[in-house]
Amino acid sequence: MIKGKCGCGAVTYQLKAAPMYVHCCHCSDCQKQTGTAFALNGIIETENVECDGPIREEQLETASGKGQIITRCSKCGVAVFSNYLAREGKLRHIRIGTLEEPGRCPPDIHIFTSSKMPWVKLPSDVPVYEEYYNIPEIWPQPARERWRAVFGS
Repeated sequence: MIKGKCGCGAVTYQLKAAPMYVHCCHCSDCQKQTGTAFALNGIIETENVECDGPIREEQLETASGKGQIITRCSKCGVAVFSNYLAREGKLRHIRIGTLEEPGRCPPDIHIFTSSKMPWVKLPSDVPVYEEYYNIPEIWPQPARERWRAVFGS
């Protein structure tokens, strides 16, 4: 199992599987919500996340208009994961920086780079998209199979 926790350690979680895919999102919303240049999110099935501790949930707007729910530690306020409502609560976007070993989950893709900070240099060996992308064209077969198991398509 992959383990993680918030900044103060009051909220802990375990992933029963590795993330399907890891996004490095450079959109202006992620910049504002994290207070930094991008958000690093591991996408995983909700059923593969076990969370314990005092949490609070906040709903925020997204560019899609459907919003997201961010799960935070109610003591220190650190976001541990989010749930994009466009995905009907079936997936979690784990904040990779809260993992005990975040280096195990490097980004698979950089998205919304049209709004990235100009001083961020992107690697040449990872796909880069100015906006979003077509998942079936990019994700490897095992990740697409997990996606289909969740959504049926």
